[in-house]
Amino acid sequence: MNLEYKYLLDGNFHSDSRVWVYQSSRLLSLGEVLEAEEKINAFAKDWKSHGTPVKAAGYLFFGQFVILMADETATGVSGCSTDSSVRFIKDLEATFNVRFFDRTTLAFVVKDKIERLPLSQVAYGIENGFITQETLFFNNVVQTKKELEENWLIPVGKSWLKEKFPSMVGGR
Repeated sequence: MNLEYKYLLDGNFHSDSRVWVYQSSRLLSLGEVLEAEEKINAFAKDWKSHGTPVKAAGYLFFGQFVILMADETATGVSGCSTDSSVRFIKDLEATFNVRFFDRTTLAFVVKDKIERLPLSQVAYGIENGFITQETLFFNNVVQTKKELEENWLIPVGKSWLKEKFPSMVGGR
């Protein structure tokens, strides 16, 4: 599985550009991916903050992660423009019958495949060796382009999960 994504990010965006990551509740089909990418690109192109265009980009990575990025060195993103992005993601949910706002399901790369696991089952995964310190984890709480590049797809042992389960992760 090719996990390279950084080269797809627009190099003309400041490293402090704001980022929002939305994880789908399922892998989108190829047809859905093509339609979703079209909608994401159109939203990013037309995104405005108080009538002023936002320097924005949108991505669909691995068929299940929508990433919106706004370079606020050009135009700040305020409450109204953030609300419009949330409405857009809710429209995607309705169009594709998926959930993008479920923060209790985490995504890992296990056996060269992206697997989603409810937070309530992560301890079981760690205890039984399905998830180790080296297992790659999609850290969807990143907030800037720099964090997206450096801390989005990281080993569990370098994520906030190590703090949540120190006795289990630390012992492996």
